[in-house]
Amino acid sequence: MAVNPSGGSQFANVSREVPQAVNAPLTRAAIFLVVTLKPGAGHRTLVRSFCADLATLFRAVDFRDIEAGLSCVMGIGSDAWDQLIGAPRPAELHPFREIRAGARHAVSTPGDLLFHIRAKRMDLCFEMATQIMARIGDVVSPVDEVHGFRYFDDRDLLGFVDGTENPRGDEVAEAALIGEKDAAFAGGSYVIVQKYLHDLRGWNALSTEVQERIIGRTKLSDIELDDAAKPTSAHNALAKVVENGAEVKILRDNMPFGNAGSGEFGTYFIGYSRSPRTIEQMLENMFVGKPPGNYDRLLDFSRAVTGSLFFVPTATFLENLPAGAPADSVPAAASSAAEPTLASPHENNGSLRIGSLKGDVEDE
Repeated sequence: MAVNPSGGSQFANVSREVPQAVNAPLTRAAIFLVVTLKPGAGHRTLVRSFCADLATLFRAVDFRDIEAGLSCVMGIGSDAWDQLIGAPRPAELHPFREIRAGARHAVSTPGDLLFHIRAKRMDLCFEMATQIMARIGDVVSPVDEVHGFRYFDDRDLLGFVDGTENPRGDEVAEAALIGEKDAAFAGGSYVIVQKYLHDLRGWNALSTEVQERIIGRTKLSDIELDDAAKPTSAHNALAKVVENGAEVKILRDNMPFGNAGSGEFGTYFIGYSRSPRTIEQMLENMFVGKPPGNYDRLLDFSRAVTGSLFFVPTATFLENLPAGAPADSVPAAASSAAEPTLASPHENNGSLRIGSLKGDVEDE
């Protein structure tokens, strides 16, 4: 996003926004890395500098196999936004809201930065994650790292195809990217992540017919059950949000993960949306029920162990952050520290699937 050199709003004279690779194609491998920031003004400076250099790291890894479809999306949590960027804030950015209903619990867990790394090859994902941590590992604390893989026929470990109803074509931007309603952050996206662990022994003890009624689709052919045969508690029924007679879609890129030795099997849910309210309503329907008590029976076999909400700014926004955060957004303990300055934007050569994040940072 271009800085206005003539005064007035720092977000005036908006130029063409380059979104991050929210809509990257589905891949065979992914790494989901969530970290928290360690306290300290110097740590914030390093992370802001890293944001400017992320594109350089990306190009170095991507060039090793330019046909492998590497992408990297960086999201920023609510608390971290205040520390790193300050005002203005994305209109709907807030900590993940936990949900409790009986034995079902959508937990809220710490998370300041999210890195969603995708490629056809896990080694490229691993290299990208390694390079990221080499830069910021001293100033962040890892919270969760999940290595996902695409299972047979694009199925999850429960045996069902996942993501069939994802938007396609022009619908992707409509579902996942912010429009002019929050003009200062147009082209950005909200992302919610949850790590679910499955009771596969209990699930596999069910008949295929019972499993299909819980999911709402046939297991073999992936055809949605007819409304007359599908329970109102079916997963795909409760995960559908309708406003003004039209379904409001989100963009999912869920991945199976597991550790056979320890018996850990699960699905990493990741959903991008132009508003977190859509996914929050889905979760409310699933955990509380619609109406209350008519909950998603999949949760009898699947347990959420993490939950975080992040904002994904455009690559242009990251590249063109104004010099220093507003004083009222800096924690009191760090208010006397000088903030770094990002230089004017550099031209994007069009080769990056994370947009252009390249910039220069002055030393503190």
